[in-house]
Amino acid sequence: MEEEGRKLLAEGIKKKLTSPGKGDLSTFPNGTKVVFHYRTSLCEGTVLDDSRTMGGRSKPMELILGKKFKLAVWERLVITMREGEVAEFTCDTKHTALYPLVSQSLRNISVGKDPLEGQRHCCGIAQIHSHHSLGHKDLDHLQANPQPLVFTIELLEVLPPGSFQLDVWAMTDEEKLSFVPQIHEEGNKLFKEGHISEARDKYYNGIACLKNLQIKEQPGDENWLKLDQMITTLLLNYCQCLLLEGQYYEVIEHCSSLLFKYENNVKALYKRAKAHAAVWNETEARADFAKLLELDPSLGPSVAKELKTMEERIRSKQKEEKGRYKDLFNYNTPPATATTG
Repeated sequence: MEEEGRKLLAEGIKKKLTSPGKGDLSTFPNGTKVVFHYRTSLCEGTVLDDSRTMGGRSKPMELILGKKFKLAVWERLVITMREGEVAEFTCDTKHTALYPLVSQSLRNISVGKDPLEGQRHCCGIAQIHSHHSLGHKDLDHLQANPQPLVFTIELLEVLPPGSFQLDVWAMTDEEKLSFVPQIHEEGNKLFKEGHISEARDKYYNGIACLKNLQIKEQPGDENWLKLDQMITTLLLNYCQCLLLEGQYYEVIEHCSSLLFKYENNVKALYKRAKAHAAVWNETEARADFAKLLELDPSLGPSVAKELKTMEERIRSKQKEEKGRYKDLFNYNTPPATATTG
């Protein structure tokens, strides 16, 4: 233990044991999966990230050792720990320079966004020396002012190679590409069974997987276009789940993005029209439904049904508002009574 502590100090890492773990220290061969909670703080105590609260939920971090994770120091820290151990590590700036980018990706994931959203098609070091905002003031400040950080880690689980299924992010490009049809099929099966949120997660993972591959291609090239078509199919399925979950504004955003590239995509137009109707955007909904009929007249009965439903909702809302205003202005105020002293 003391020898390991001296090694860490020589590397610019100070370890403080908070709670000892159990069992023997693993040998941590490459391919080992480690599951842990983390809290990242500045040395003066300000908390930047906490996996127990990030995105409004508690979700531990998972790493596959030997996969060259962007923040290499995390691998160095966990291999000094036993299962169940809690320790605090103060790491020199040389180990933390890439943390702002890692944090941005983790924050994106925690709220259901693309982990690569906002990151340029260049290496992490190039991004650090650019003036590109990460979308978070604390991360922008940290990127402009690199400094030591404190990582408080609780090692929850150590899984030896071969004892678990690889997560998408840990796969090679070839493994990802062959895995997408499987995850697509699993999502479809869950959707048909009525497990909408689970299906949504499957589609999201497939989209993230494909986008990770697409960012390595030149926009507009043959491979980029093939991947984009695959993304479009999954994104439409994802939007169908969001529609059923009432996430209408997100549906509008995603479908508008698709229609910017593929303006005659009937499925994207139909989903956006329904989402507009659901949030009382009558003008936009009517415009989308009208274009739908131009593109595919066979959808006439379906469009008529959707328009009828929208119009009934609008009439009901207007009637409700009329009654509310009537109650507001048509009340009897008791006359003032004059009194004498």
